[in-house]
Amino acid sequence: MKLLNSITSFGFGVVASMMLTSCASVEAPSPVGPLPSEHQVEWHKMEKYAFVHFGLNTFADKEWGYGDTPASELNPTNLDCEQWVRVAKEAGMQGFIITAKHHDGFCLWPTELTEYCIRNSPYKDGKGDIVGELQAACKKYGLKFGVYLSPWDRNAANYGTPEYLEYYHKQIEELTTRYGEIFEFWLDGANGGDGYYGGANETRTIDRRTYYNFPEVFAHILKNQPQAIIFSDGGPGCRWVGNENGIASATSWALLRGDEVYPGYPEYRTLQYGHTDGTHWIPAECDVSIRPGWFFHESENDKVKSVEKLVDLYYRSVGHNANFLLNFPVDRTGRIHPTDSANAVDAHKRVMAELADNILVGIEPEVSNTRGGKFGAKAISDDDYDTYWATDDNVTEASVTFTLPEVTKVNRMMLQEYIPLGQRVQEFLVEYRSGDEWMPITINEETTTIGYKRLLRFATVETDGLRVTIKSSRACPCINNIAAYYGGAESEIVFEDRADDFPSIEFTSTAEPDRFVLDLGDERTVNVLHYKPNTDGKGTITHYELYAGPSANNVQLITKGEFSNIKNNPIAQSVRFAPTKARVLVLKATRMVNEGDSVAAQRLGVEQF
Repeated sequence: MKLLNSITSFGFGVVASMMLTSCASVEAPSPVGPLPSEHQVEWHKMEKYAFVHFGLNTFADKEWGYGDTPASELNPTNLDCEQWVRVAKEAGMQGFIITAKHHDGFCLWPTELTEYCIRNSPYKDGKGDIVGELQAACKKYGLKFGVYLSPWDRNAANYGTPEYLEYYHKQIEELTTRYGEIFEFWLDGANGGDGYYGGANETRTIDRRTYYNFPEVFAHILKNQPQAIIFSDGGPGCRWVGNENGIASATSWALLRGDEVYPGYPEYRTLQYGHTDGTHWIPAECDVSIRPGWFFHESENDKVKSVEKLVDLYYRSVGHNANFLLNFPVDRTGRIHPTDSANAVDAHKRVMAELADNILVGIEPEVSNTRGGKFGAKAISDDDYDTYWATDDNVTEASVTFTLPEVTKVNRMMLQEYIPLGQRVQEFLVEYRSGDEWMPITINEETTTIGYKRLLRFATVETDGLRVTIKSSRACPCINNIAAYYGGAESEIVFEDRADDFPSIEFTSTAEPDRFVLDLGDERTVNVLHYKPNTDGKGTITHYELYAGPSANNVQLITKGEFSNIKNNPIAQSVRFAPTKARVLVLKATRMVNEGDSVAAQRLGVEQF
């Protein structure tokens, strides 16, 4: 008996040894570049984080300050950065980015480089440091910390000169050496235009591609913060998604022709897709405000994005291989408004509830091909990010079939590629078993790329089988997760986005190439004009003059200004003016998004005083 046991033990050891040798001999797939850095992979895993816009614009009721609002206007009565961070954490966010300096040039930290900063505000008798207070709150609650530093500065007298670049680098040095580790450094693409500029009150034009010497800017940031992900239109860490709606395309490549794209890139709309022939790993980040504007406006208290809308944005950002950056416009007291915080937290709870129960976990699927070893099918459903199924090198089409223990409701799926080896999948198909047949699931968006994460929503099906077929891939697919869920009764409701709405009296309007003429029918006392542009930028007014009078031939100028950031964020904007008696209003364009366009709009509105 001892001999038999010894032989049996010996045999088992040989078999086990052979199996281990076999596993060890299976080589991992070769990487397919471009590849993400380790810091970029960790950034992907964050998925969503918060943005805050707070400053002089908050108190001046503006989106883009001109650079001349007095520092004395910054006077929050109950500012609480810990409240901001608690809201973000309850909303499932992993970090917080602060607009340390917006385009108006005002600095929320006590810099010694300019007098246009928090030192000269009433806040804490000039001894406050909102950047530092937020950084401390993030550290306390375990969130990562990031900063936004606008390259454009409408206050600086030397903007547009080499001297301003020295000033900008000194600001970078302060922010990257005073506030601990920075996970993301944000650079806006809005650069050059009219401004205060130390009292010059003029328009200054710079070459967006060359003036700042962005490679030098990037090198300076990374010298002090080597782990920082640098955001701009073209990265290098992550890229703007090409809109401020919070949405990435369903076809979403983390690849970009990095040497071609720069802050202010004119073909920005292509950024929502990425480049299939990209030379650098520069994934998309979807930035959007929870309100129509980025800064707080009391008039938008009833326009906070709903829970349903925020849930939809999560699926169309994180679920489209991008990260989600949600802005909170902090109010004049210095706190996130209760409606904003409640909706953000409830949206997170809704998403977590919909994706709570993965019905595929622990089920080993059947696959049409595997390279074997540790790259087998069970890696797809073992809930381990760093294990993945891969096919043989020459196999770029393959299927994964799950058989469920019973007929189950399904209306959500998640797919993930192992991105440390590159983004590969170009097209896939999802099917469910109905009796003896496989039926395609109607997704209502293209099933092309996967990347770090792809989330699919569809009408509920009842099935005992699911199949994912990779139809095309840049190299052998490497899939580390496939999950399926039934999100519950609420998840079956189809979300419908509604256009911005605003009140208006009745009027008739005619459009001439450079103006709208609005006839109110008879003399009215009015004080607000609303302008909602087309979303494609065609006919969009950026700067305007507004006239009023008894007839189209007899009007006087009553105000002029700009529709701030309307190119990137084409939302309804309002022109508010002193109550004026008029029958006719004339909205004249003095500058357009596309020079030479005739004026156009989705809708105009006028409010009676």
